Amino acid sequence: MAERKLFTEWAMDIAEDSKIRSTCLSRQVGAVIIRDKQIIATGYNGAPAGAIHCTDIGYCERRKRGFASGQGLELCRAGHAEANAIDQCARRGTSCAGATLYVTTQPCVFCCIHIIQAGIKKVIFKGEYPTGLGLELLQESGIEYLKYEDALEAERKAVEEKHQKEMERVNEFLSKPKNY
Repeated sequence: MAERKLFTEWAMDIAEDSKIRSTCLSRQVGAVIIRDKQIIATGYNGAPAGAIHCTDIGYCERRKRGFASGQGLELCRAGHAEANAIDQCARRGTSCAGATLYVTTQPCVFCCIHIIQAGIKKVIFKGEYPTGLGLELLQESGIEYLKYEDALEAERKAVEEKHQKEMERVNEFLSKPKNY
């Protein structure tokens, strides 16, 4: 039997799978919002619903004009994965309050503003973003954020501790005389 994945690992796999839908020529990012261990939305970076995708146009306007990664974002037609996942919740009338966001890259400052305003309580991310301003905003707002590797390690320790306590309970049960 295959070893069961940690929840954090499973959730990030969903975010990774979501980025496959990206229509951005620059980078592909995926996100998933989970509350009470249930997926409430996924998102990926791409043009708004009904708009022409960069993959269809065949070029990135920012790259065409010579902007470096992370610059000239006002020329980008793609919504970010985090914002798109939050927008999916808004469109369906589903609250993000108290949820955890898993995202395949560190959120930019604009996405962090959306995260804060949506009431998301925790962000787990992979990768780095050129500036740390978004994380500063999350911290100021009392939102927990963790790099994926740190979140995995914390969950791994918690699972091991829980397993140890459970084994102690089992051993105690097995050591007691049975009266039947």
